[in-house]
Amino acid sequence: MKQQNRSSFSNKLGFILATAGASVGLGNIWRFPYLAAKYGGGIFFLVYFILMLTFGYTMIIAETSLGRMTRKSPVGAYHTFGKGKLFSAGGWINAIIPILIVPYYSVIGGWVIKYLIEYLIGNGTVLAADGYFTDFITGGLSVEVCFIIFMLINVGIIFLGVRNGVEKVSKTMMPVLVVLATIIMVYSVTRPGALAGVKYFLVPNLEHFSWMTVVTAMGQMFYSLSIAMGILVTYGSYMKDDVAIEQSTICVEWFDTGIAVMAGLMIIPAVFAFSGGDPNALAAGPSLMFITIPKVFASMGLGTFIGIMFFVLVLLAAVTSSIALLESAVSTFEDELHWNRNKSLVILTIVMISLGSLSSLGYGPLSAITIIGMPFLDFFDFLTNSVMMPIAAIATCLLVTKVIGIDKIDEEMCKNGGQFKRKKVFSFMIKYICPIFALVILLSSVANAFGLISM
Repeated sequence: MKQQNRSSFSNKLGFILATAGASVGLGNIWRFPYLAAKYGGGIFFLVYFILMLTFGYTMIIAETSLGRMTRKSPVGAYHTFGKGKLFSAGGWINAIIPILIVPYYSVIGGWVIKYLIEYLIGNGTVLAADGYFTDFITGGLSVEVCFIIFMLINVGIIFLGVRNGVEKVSKTMMPVLVVLATIIMVYSVTRPGALAGVKYFLVPNLEHFSWMTVVTAMGQMFYSLSIAMGILVTYGSYMKDDVAIEQSTICVEWFDTGIAVMAGLMIIPAVFAFSGGDPNALAAGPSLMFITIPKVFASMGLGTFIGIMFFVLVLLAAVTSSIALLESAVSTFEDELHWNRNKSLVILTIVMISLGSLSSLGYGPLSAITIIGMPFLDFFDFLTNSVMMPIAAIATCLLVTKVIGIDKIDEEMCKNGGQFKRKKVFSFMIKYICPIFALVILLSSVANAFGLISM
């Protein structure tokens, strides 16, 4: 079953930092704060935290164990146990998701590069001007250039391999990311009026609770923890047998949640102070980072310096996540098509630049073309995060419970003295709760996309 010559992480720290890097991306720095602000602040965070300890833990364990016991990327891992068409399809869904995410994710990464460059040359006040972001993303050529630059950064890292590329970059970037996040967080929460924002973000208020708080927190957990993207199966296949899966998973959980909290404390108190607690500013949505935050920095002392640090931080987070997605896709091409790493990477680069160009030009020259009323970037985001990832999660739950069995997962977890302390939680969640929650995300997201409900 196991491939003897497969690449591997050098040790436990390499796996933890690479996996944490995969998790800590735009989902934490960009998406988590605006969703927390929009869906109730403290109550959203509490729901997310509970789901992370139960649902998130279960799916990380399942996918990592599946990868390590097979030493294969998602398609091969699924096929090893589930030889029927249903489970083969589940493996392919896991494999295709990164191929669809990396292109539009790289477009957003390109936006980050543009903003960082503008701060570096002293144009922070220009970024804060009304209409700047809209003019930029509808511009065409400049967006495409920034997207390609970000994409090529990722390709260069993946070209170096698992240990010399993914692992080394993650080991370097993650500590820097934590230091930058800490500095910006301290600066943000010490601004006049910011403590009200801290209270809004961290103190649960049941009056802000709704069913959509739960649904949105579930969706964010998929995005933030890199669940059902093929990443955890691939990284699990690179994990040595003497690395304890449960301990590593707990480290990743806390690292990821810690960065999400720090991101919330970087952004929400600053926006709260800047806007005087205006709910419209707090619920600005995806535009929070590219429209509201530059205005906040422009109103601060040291705004340019903080802007540089912030967008360096966001760029590091974006890169660590996108290389994980790209590595998963490359691994699938190597395993299933039996291509060497370089050929796989070249072909994928061509495919992803082609797909990414649709997203980068989708608000500008291609804005007249939409799919179910969505520009290309929004459609790819909806297709992967709201449709394919819940289906992939359901397929994983069924594979583990109906084919592999909990005992086989237990055996993998306990190799070389490893432990499975939360086995009962895992068993209950993967049999009953996780597939139901994933189905809820799928149905509610599709219903929202077609206007049947409002989220």
